[in-house]
Amino acid sequence: MMPPGAPPPVVVLVEDEPHIRRFLRTALVSAGALVHEADGFQAGLRLLKQRPPDLAIVDLGLPDGDGVDLIGQVRAWSAMPILVLSARSAEEQKVAALDAGGDDYLTKPFGVAELLARVRALLRRAVRPPVDTGAICTFGDVSVDLQSRTITRAGAPVHLTPIEYKLLGLLIGNAGRVVTHRRLLTGIWGPDRVDQTQYLRVHMAGLRRKLEDNPAMPKHILTESGVGYRLKL
Repeated sequence: MMPPGAPPPVVVLVEDEPHIRRFLRTALVSAGALVHEADGFQAGLRLLKQRPPDLAIVDLGLPDGDGVDLIGQVRAWSAMPILVLSARSAEEQKVAALDAGGDDYLTKPFGVAELLARVRALLRRAVRPPVDTGAICTFGDVSVDLQSRTITRAGAPVHLTPIEYKLLGLLIGNAGRVVTHRRLLTGIWGPDRVDQTQYLRVHMAGLRRKLEDNPAMPKHILTESGVGYRLKL
């Protein structure tokens, strides 16, 4: 699964069906991965925070929550690759999971060869952002401590609203890359608000007023016209 000499990739499974977890664990361990398991939404969220993996595999139909919501929460603070594994096969369900932040989608039932091929592809493309390692992100004179959820600018504390903080977290988790309007709206307000781009304009303007030297000519929170926003570190 990984080049010779490389450390084994760590995979977190969030799956409520024990026989599928056993099947996945066997396949992944045989391919050289270290595997940790959670059987529900809350247990999965705790595990992903405690042991940020190289890859997460997330089921959608969890007994104590929806995997789409779990993915959206993870995307607020991490860009870890996420493979969605679900019996849901409708196009709109796949789109919702991918828009929430899933990187790939595999429908049950599936074969081991295809599963491992998708895992290898996601691990090859993975770029570990600073949020996964140091929990401190800096740009300009702004410093964001993602563990304590504190922000300073030129050493002075900055207060963000909960929505502004979620938006900033999504941008940090995807630093350098364009985050689409749809993904931001889905991640913050849910799939029913994907057309409400005015929400984004209002809250992005607030972020820029608090974090940019010149909000009218931002250097870090950039607009990708008609597509979304990008954080330039």
